Amino acid sequence: MSKLPKYDLAGSKLGDIAIAESIANAEANGQMIKDYIVALRNNARQWSASTKTRAEVSHTTKKPHPQKGGGRARQGSLVAPQYKGGGRVFGPRPKFDQHVRINKKERQAAIRFLLAEKIHANKLHVVQDFHLEAPQTKQVASFLKATDLSGRVLFLGEENFVEFECEGHVHKMSVSGDQHENFIKSMRNIPKASFSLVKNISGYDVLVAHHIVLTESALDELHQWLS
Repeated sequence: MSKLPKYDLAGSKLGDIAIAESIANAEANGQMIKDYIVALRNNARQWSASTKTRAEVSHTTKKPHPQKGGGRARQGSLVAPQYKGGGRVFGPRPKFDQHVRINKKERQAAIRFLLAEKIHANKLHVVQDFHLEAPQTKQVASFLKATDLSGRVLFLGEENFVEFECEGHVHKMSVSGDQHENFIKSMRNIPKASFSLVKNISGYDVLVAHHIVLTESALDELHQWLS
């Protein structure tokens, strides 16, 4: 069974923690991974770039110069594209919805595979929790230095759930909380460090991160989602 190093926020190693083989040894088709990443990048685009044609430019309709007698090429209007301030030819225009639908199982398979690559490269780490009494950037910086984590570091936190009973059944519901507020304030001034909840990660986040640090609770949540 694969194991990950477990630390506290002081950077001291507390031992190892097991991770499911279904995640550690995940495999996926290379073309599927590429299509998934390309779809994510396309969906991040606004598709709102717009330029004006000569019919839309607000300009004088005065003829630039007389038609004949000057030895110059005839010109009819200053909105022609060859003039400064004229309309654009074949310029970008707002497009229709270009959203690419991503299959849920393909998304999970891609994230599983990308996480497995981080595990094999020893770039996935577990921390006991992100609890801080008050925002303290020095604490997080010391943790990164003690664990020798450099480059882009992605911190993953667990979601906040509440349980309630309805008609004899126990239901679990996600609610917004501030359990990571002090930690987020502590790491947001550190270059190339970012934070996300496990439920919000994408394959692109995992791909570009040099190291991933997640809490023990976040790892359990990851197991439930991907295993």
